[in-house]
Amino acid sequence: MHQMTLAEIARGLADKKFSSEELTKVLLARIAQLDPQLNSFISLTEDLALQQAKAADARRANGESGALLGAPIAHKDLFCTQGIRTSCGSKMLDNFKAPYDATVVAKLAAAGAVTLGKTNMDEFAMGSANESSYYGAVKNPWNLEHVPGGSSGGSAAAVAARLLPAATATDTGGSIRQPAAFTNLTGLKPTYGRVSRWGMIAYASSLDQGGPLARTAEDCAILLQGMAGFDANDSTSIDEPVPDYSASLNTSLQGLRIGVPKEYFSAGLDPRIAELIHNSVKELEKLGAVVKEISLPNMQHAIPAYYVIAPAEASSNLSRFDGVRFGYRCEDPKNLEDLYKRSRGEGFGAEVQRRIMVGAYALSAGYYDAYYLKAQKIRRLVKNDFMAAFTEVDIILGPTTPNPAWKLGAKNSDPVAAYLEDVYTITANLAGLPGLSMPAGFVDGLPVGVQLLAPYFQEGRLLNVAHQYQLNTDWHTRTPTGF
Repeated sequence: MHQMTLAEIARGLADKKFSSEELTKVLLARIAQLDPQLNSFISLTEDLALQQAKAADARRANGESGALLGAPIAHKDLFCTQGIRTSCGSKMLDNFKAPYDATVVAKLAAAGAVTLGKTNMDEFAMGSANESSYYGAVKNPWNLEHVPGGSSGGSAAAVAARLLPAATATDTGGSIRQPAAFTNLTGLKPTYGRVSRWGMIAYASSLDQGGPLARTAEDCAILLQGMAGFDANDSTSIDEPVPDYSASLNTSLQGLRIGVPKEYFSAGLDPRIAELIHNSVKELEKLGAVVKEISLPNMQHAIPAYYVIAPAEASSNLSRFDGVRFGYRCEDPKNLEDLYKRSRGEGFGAEVQRRIMVGAYALSAGYYDAYYLKAQKIRRLVKNDFMAAFTEVDIILGPTTPNPAWKLGAKNSDPVAAYLEDVYTITANLAGLPGLSMPAGFVDGLPVGVQLLAPYFQEGRLLNVAHQYQLNTDWHTRTPTGF
């Protein structure tokens, strides 16, 4: 049962081959057996899962149907879940039980999805390796000595190890796509505003976006269908009709114009990954796509711009965690100032403190124009590059990451080296574009992803291209040894 995709589960439930309750019990037992190796979950919700599974079976017995009705999933632990710990991977929120469900959680629950638990993550989604979590690092099921990527590494590791078919995740600078690449999954960051951020604990509000992590593009289409849509509670939510993502999966790629930016193939890219990307291009050409070289001249400025804007927004968003209203509070504070300082100093980990300090510096009176304002101008140039490129091509293709997953701890002493691993993913967040990573091969036994980018609200096109590619390749079907 654990090898089934979300689509296969939907068909099995519809054909009454098994019940949601049976499937849920199998997966909960599998998590109990295998997750101690991975550390991919922070909280398990066995009672809730069995309750939801029984309810889903009852709904099916009454004639209801739906691809997510009775399907087991998990949520990244920054989506608020009523009455259940929502920690954001931090000591600061270790004791926080959300009083309401995030819109994404509520929508998927209404569709009948079964929540198995909350997955591990980099603290407040700050990281590219899932090593900054208060609950310990997550291991990559393809090699337990390597990172699974971040910040959605818990969701990625759990799905890759076949502990469940799909999970929710979030992407601020590549935190869905990079873990997908590192663990041989398909991961989609939707257009900014396509998925509600209400009840999703913020890191950088103008960059954060929720999306699906699964084994196939078909499964991502199913999960995104349940997540997407306008939400009046979120002022950045876009009131745009949600298409049927599954309906366009089998559209022909004949005549599809694919752009490959020359800037992607610089000295920083592992040549073995470059070869796999070129192989992916050839595969898509066989399916009728037309490929041409394009240029994104301002890509080189994206990382410095991102690491000014994101920490600036983080320093503002995380100011609410002060030891007064909710979350961690230090013992026996001497006065209010001591309460603030010690609660934040003890509650936040090193990476979060680093980014708060960088952000506060960039927003300070003497440096706002020199850093933050300049970074926002670069952000506009990055967007303009994409807008110009999309007048020539339908999608943009390239590597998801410059290197395969590194060893646990390898970049801990050099945070900038870890930041540079986001070079290909960050631009989509700065511009608000949809992006997808799909499996493209292996280097030294570790998975490699190819990234696709499309114009605004063209998630269906990305899923279509990925699905057609997966019908003609088998990379996405490979399973890590021992799982």
